[in-house]
Amino acid sequence: MRQIVLDTETTGLDPELGHRIIEIGCVELFNRRLTGNSYHQYLQPDREIDEGALEVHGITPEFLADKPRFADVVQDLLEYLRDAELIIHNAPFDVGFLNSELKLLGRGLGRIEDYCGVVDTLKMARSMFPGQANSLDALCKRHGIDNSQRTLHGALLDAEILADVYLAMTGGQTAMFLDGADMAAAGSSAPTHPRLDPASRPPLRVVAASEEEVSAHRRRLAAIDEESGGRCVWLREDAGNS
Repeated sequence: MRQIVLDTETTGLDPELGHRIIEIGCVELFNRRLTGNSYHQYLQPDREIDEGALEVHGITPEFLADKPRFADVVQDLLEYLRDAELIIHNAPFDVGFLNSELKLLGRGLGRIEDYCGVVDTLKMARSMFPGQANSLDALCKRHGIDNSQRTLHGALLDAEILADVYLAMTGGQTAMFLDGADMAAAGSSAPTHPRLDPASRPPLRVVAASEEEVSAHRRRLAAIDEESGGRCVWLREDAGNS
């Protein structure tokens, strides 16, 4: 299954007020593994950037002055996204902006949902962790994912982080590249990272409990047994294994 983790940066919060996309960042997952086949593009929005948005992403009009417009990249973008499943955090925001950009072109290109499915990881997180903070930063902390490089928001960096978060949320492995055979099937030229040979790993170190620790453990079990009226299951298991 081919999935694209996508994020955007914009000039403001509402496309209905004329705000535009200024950065698109995507990373590709094939059968739940990162392929290295990413898409990243800065865009000239032909309008000012709200001060609040500038504080979030730090992308200035001067930096974007020589960048292409959405119309210049739309065909390449749609071909990259076509038939994939989009993974987006707060999908209505990004999808709303993408659909606004498509509509502004007036080419009858339809909506982004016509090209791919969409999964909203914010909706997923709210279902999994009701009543808790479910921002991308909060999910990184919850799943032990390093986002220390994220001093400012950036579409490609956020897409890379969200890929790790999504795989962690759905029980998959993170930061794993395809092996050679699957890489060819996915049509990607990203480098491979072979798995370690189990025979090459050193034996696990076994640390035995000291006599003092064993005695403390037995005292604790005896106390539990007394408080439970002789129903300490660990003592019964110990007796059965002795």
